[in-house]
Amino acid sequence: MSPALPDGDPAPPDGLLPASAAAGAAARDLGVYLHVPFCRVRCGYCDFNTYTAAELGPPELPGASQAGYAGALVEEVALAARVLDASGLPRREVSTVFVGGGTPTLLPAADLARGLDAVREHLGLAAGAEVTTEANPDSVTPASLAELAAAGYTRVSFGMQSAVPHVLAVLERTHDPARVPQAVRWAREAGLAVSLDLIYGAPGESLDDWRASLDAALACEPDHLSAYALVVEDGTAMAARVRRGELPAPDPDDEAAQYELADAVLRDAGYSWYEVSNWARTPADACRHNVAYWRGQDWWGAGPGAHSHVGGVRWWNAKHPAAWARRLAAGTSPAVGREVLDDDARAVEAVLLGVRLAEGLPTSLVPGAGLAQVSRLVADGLLEPPAADAARSGAPDTDQPRLRLTLRGRLLADAVVRALLGWEGQDDATGVTSRAAS
Repeated sequence: MSPALPDGDPAPPDGLLPASAAAGAAARDLGVYLHVPFCRVRCGYCDFNTYTAAELGPPELPGASQAGYAGALVEEVALAARVLDASGLPRREVSTVFVGGGTPTLLPAADLARGLDAVREHLGLAAGAEVTTEANPDSVTPASLAELAAAGYTRVSFGMQSAVPHVLAVLERTHDPARVPQAVRWAREAGLAVSLDLIYGAPGESLDDWRASLDAALACEPDHLSAYALVVEDGTAMAARVRRGELPAPDPDDEAAQYELADAVLRDAGYSWYEVSNWARTPADACRHNVAYWRGQDWWGAGPGAHSHVGGVRWWNAKHPAAWARRLAAGTSPAVGREVLDDDARAVEAVLLGVRLAEGLPTSLVPGAGLAQVSRLVADGLLEPPAADAARSGAPDTDQPRLRLTLRGRLLADAVVRALLGWEGQDDATGVTSRAAS
């Protein structure tokens, strides 16, 4: 199952935010994440908050059935509008919506449209908003994709993972690789932009296997690609197999070689990296929702186990769908814990997240001890020499000198972050294995 929720203070039953959350809100974007926790089967490597029908128990439990799920999701979106208003935040139209999971497209397209309609009705949807849903290649049809596009979805992110059957088998992915180009074609015909998600470093995956997956992905001509290194998380079925010696653990050197190959192949095909694990055909094809995460903008996460962040306040919902839905039905916020970040914590997060972007990290965000390390990081080939020209990536505040990772720096992003924060010798999890929604 998915990992435990983080430690924090109890969240208030009414969900109201402290006054500090409203400071500067008018200058920040607002996004919405809608979590759909359902999967047909649980992949052996996955530790997300997802459930199969057998894991959820009786379908009559509130929130435990796919049939009743959209209604509970709509309730939380309505709650979000009430809480933001009552907490004194200015009204802002939503600039991005991302529906993730799980496999959101296990729900009928009409239910996904209903979720988006709730955002439009209760929060407001900005003109030109980016609206994405994740999907498995075998969970869509031409009709369902056309219905999503008609409802206002602009983008679909397919979980391709690999084009090689034995790699898919190790990952316990059930789709036929031949289904991917078919699903991409249907999405294109519906007028949707397309992203493909890939995973590298699976046990038994050779460099040639990985090249075959990259070539197959590029043959689909997607607008956007994500490539994440496999992480064997504690508590997963794959972790148990590795522990028993049935599968080898991922090799960091192999993963580094696969990352370098991905960057070279994608660059040669005309794609540019804009975040450590993400490439886009043009700057306009970057996932705006995820860029907002990395820039520390505001978002409301609706659904079981979903996390939210508004103005330095982070909170998280009850993890189990039934517990989440029961709280909503009782008129109570589904949030069970939260933390209010102080200035020091927010400064650390700005470095942790911002350094991952190709637009670079403004030197003004780096503490003095970290700035003293910049020359060494440049000499070690981990950072480019500081420069103010960020026009190529559309970064804000382009007049500030910015620190940008080199290819080697992307492979060692955790070490760069530790140096910039004065944490050298400590452990964290900021390297290329970090995953966000594509």
